[in-house]
Amino acid sequence: MTVYPVILAGGKGTRLWPLSRADKPKQFLPMHGEHSLFQRTVERHRGMDGVGHPVIVCGANDRFQVDDGLTALGVTDATVIIEPAPRNTAPAIAAAAEVLLREDPEAILFVLPSDHLITTDDAYFRSVEAAFAAARAGKMVTFGIHPTHPETGYGYVQSGEGSELVRPVKSFVEKPPAAEAARMVADGSYFWNAGFFAFGARALLDELTTHTPAVVAAATAAVDAAQGEPGCIDLAAGAWSQAPDISIDYALFELTDKAVIAPISCRWSDVGSWHAYWESLEKDGDGNAVRGKAVTVDTKDSLIVSQRADVVALGLEKIAIIAAEDAILVCPLDRSQDVKSVVTLLKERKRNELLDVSPTVNRPWGGYTSIMNGPRFQVKHLFVSPGKRLSLQKHHHRAEHWVVVRGTAEVTIDDKVITLSENQSTYLPLGCVHRLANPGRIMLEVIEVQTGSYLGEDDIVRLQDEWGRT
Repeated sequence: MTVYPVILAGGKGTRLWPLSRADKPKQFLPMHGEHSLFQRTVERHRGMDGVGHPVIVCGANDRFQVDDGLTALGVTDATVIIEPAPRNTAPAIAAAAEVLLREDPEAILFVLPSDHLITTDDAYFRSVEAAFAAARAGKMVTFGIHPTHPETGYGYVQSGEGSELVRPVKSFVEKPPAAEAARMVADGSYFWNAGFFAFGARALLDELTTHTPAVVAAATAAVDAAQGEPGCIDLAAGAWSQAPDISIDYALFELTDKAVIAPISCRWSDVGSWHAYWESLEKDGDGNAVRGKAVTVDTKDSLIVSQRADVVALGLEKIAIIAAEDAILVCPLDRSQDVKSVVTLLKERKRNELLDVSPTVNRPWGGYTSIMNGPRFQVKHLFVSPGKRLSLQKHHHRAEHWVVVRGTAEVTIDDKVITLSENQSTYLPLGCVHRLANPGRIMLEVIEVQTGSYLGEDDIVRLQDEWGRT
């Protein structure tokens, strides 16, 4: 029986604002080196005996970031399942099970969040193999992390008696108060709910049909009417809209009598807050973790992250300073769980420009960074990957100037095509049909100056597009 990693890549990571945004949530950020948390998750089990190709479940807005991450790793056999709308983990997992069941009737799912940081060791892989064996035997396996301290932000799973690698589940506790968390950690039979699972595809769907049949009905109908291309499945929006918004914990694990737990003792973090991120990083002699351009002076046990500006931290202790390209968060590290309330406040004040889109936006052809905005003008830095091109498009409200600063540009303007080298430029009048392409072997970089009465991204009329966005 082949085990298929099913990676859930649809989370938004609101507690890591201002770096994590709707268009680039934390799982796609390179927060621990070159690779993102999503890429680290894909890599973690590649090459294990009996492990098949990965299955990725994500939203439509994340599809190209998933593709880019897989391409960078050289993964060519993944199946990507696109959710028309978020419906929590139970429908997402049920859809993946339905897709895999049609490919392999004996498929085993190994469900993984895409935004957790895990340092594997031999004990980890022994626990994983034991969990796979239990899943092959028809059990519903949840993984538990040995707690290192009383944590009120996690759910807990209590195991039954025994020292086996897989044990029966006795109870679930959702985010207990501090005193109760301390008691459970001292008890020794409670584990942090890791949020990853293993079960057979057929066994899972049978259990869900018994306990929450609406999940299976919607997932099956959405797969039945799905569209897409090889390796990418677009679930049918109409059927998917009927799926209940429910987690796999509530839809299955708190109801089934087949639940077991596989405890894991490796280093683990859900990177669910800036405090958790600080804990996951290497620190200097004063306990400071620094990412980006920053200087610490008489500062201890603090986190400083900067994407653009030089940050100087003077006389601070246990403080987080997060300087994104367009917003800065400063808070005590022990208040970092409250960042979610800041996001809620920004939503209420309709500050969507700080929530939805990062200044640097990735596109399937490369991307752009917004450098400056003003009345009737905007300046962007475009970067186009070798061999890629933008859609053939026009605008109703703006004209553009393009200046090539690196590489070679092939520019289409109405019925003519020109080639521009570094330090050359061209003008795109309002209403012209145009396209930018990179025919070279190095990244093309262009400074774009937009002028006009309206400069929103929805003033793009795509006439031809290689990624189906017309």
